[in-house]
Amino acid sequence: MGSHYTTTSNAARSGRLNAAFVRTVSRSGVYGDQHGLRLRVHKSRKRQSISKQWIWRGTVNGTRRDIGLGGFPWVSLAEARQTAFEYRKISKAGGDPKTLRRRPEVPTFAQAAETVIAIHREGWKDGGKSEMQWRASLRDYAMPRLGRKGIDEITTADVMAVLIPHWHTRTETMRRVRQRIGAVMKWAVAQGHRGDNPAGDAIAAALPKGGSVRRHQRALPFREVGAALARVRTSNAYRPAVLAFEFLVLTACRSGEVRFATWDEIDFASATWTIPARRMKAEREHRVPLSARALEILREARALADGSDLIFPSQRARAIHGGTVSRLIRELGIDAVPHGFRSSFRDWAAECTDVPREVCELALAHVNSDRVEAAYRRTDLFDRRRALMEQWSEFVAG
Repeated sequence: MGSHYTTTSNAARSGRLNAAFVRTVSRSGVYGDQHGLRLRVHKSRKRQSISKQWIWRGTVNGTRRDIGLGGFPWVSLAEARQTAFEYRKISKAGGDPKTLRRRPEVPTFAQAAETVIAIHREGWKDGGKSEMQWRASLRDYAMPRLGRKGIDEITTADVMAVLIPHWHTRTETMRRVRQRIGAVMKWAVAQGHRGDNPAGDAIAAALPKGGSVRRHQRALPFREVGAALARVRTSNAYRPAVLAFEFLVLTACRSGEVRFATWDEIDFASATWTIPARRMKAEREHRVPLSARALEILREARALADGSDLIFPSQRARAIHGGTVSRLIRELGIDAVPHGFRSSFRDWAAECTDVPREVCELALAHVNSDRVEAAYRRTDLFDRRRALMEQWSEFVAG
């Protein structure tokens, strides 16, 4: 955070700030004071607003540190200067000022989020749906990175780390996550815990432009999936292809897993489809809980069976070609690809349910990238996934 701005004020020339200068300065820059104290001023051209943040800059155990001390006017010059003096004293003695940084009244992001949700709760008139969506999206995406951090510690880089990994595949969800993080940060600014919103204007320029799931991934917004299913279901297309498409959507499975599915993989008694490891991307056996509607599709497919082992055979008694389902939905004017309905399902699960992220990822047969967590997990959460898939089936059915 180098100071590349200059000023002609008497305060700056003397090496010390004064209360009048701090109150009136409006030019973006970093202005120095004694004991390593800095005042960072940022003027937003878009909103014509000015934020002023106190920073202590010093060397701790041979490493330069910049530590935020709060925003002006909630933290006065005198208070910031006193804190800077204490930090410099600690660092000179070989200690770490960070051990004193957290004031008891500064909450973590998780605590602040609870407060913000409580503030908004009375204004939400949808029977708790909005609260559920807030909690689910923040829990799945924001809390792992931000939850335990003090609300005054979070940076734009932290927010970017939450959004970027999913920006192109779950854009709609990530935009909502950013808005909700921003709401928590605005509350923190109003409470004097910090002087800026790291999810605000500064991050807008850094996020990829036009990162729309529908345009890049060709995955329908989850609210449009039910209508797309109805359009395919009532078409005059080749019936096994129609059934294969709906089965693919309801199970959130990959196209190849559905097209090559065989009757010996289905257990009607337990309503379970067991896909062998050789046909899975991760090369691991995957159990799929079948909803009531998925079982109806299988019964209809069985009535159309041609004597082969395939559940959804082509007219030549072979597996349906990979392009058949894609062509079917394209000809019906549905702007998506079969694989994109997995993204639609995942966005729905994040926005409309309170199901933990781990359950949703297992429903998609995603491999846990955390080796330690994966090693200790001894269950595929099958019963919880069954409830989730039934709920998804009911949602897209209307």
